[in-house]
Amino acid sequence: MYAPLWRLLPGRWPVRAFLSLILAAGVVVLCFLWVFPTIAPLMPFNDNTIQSGSPAPGPATTVP
Repeated sequence: MYAPLWRLLPGRWPVRAFLSLILAAGVVVLCFLWVFPTIAPLMPFNDNTIQSGSPAPGPATTVP
C-alpha cells in the first residue's frame, strides 16, 4: 500500500517524505474533525452504567 503511494509522489526522497508527512497529518485531521465525531454516538463505550440522583448502596458511615 505504501510503495505505490511512494512512487506516485513527485520529487526526490526528502520531498516525498515531506509530502507523505503532510498527507498523514491531513488524514489525522480528517479523522479527528469529521470521522470520529460522526461515529462517537454509535460506540458502546459511551453508555454510562451509573445512574445520577440515586445514592450508592453500602455501609453507613458514622463520624466519631
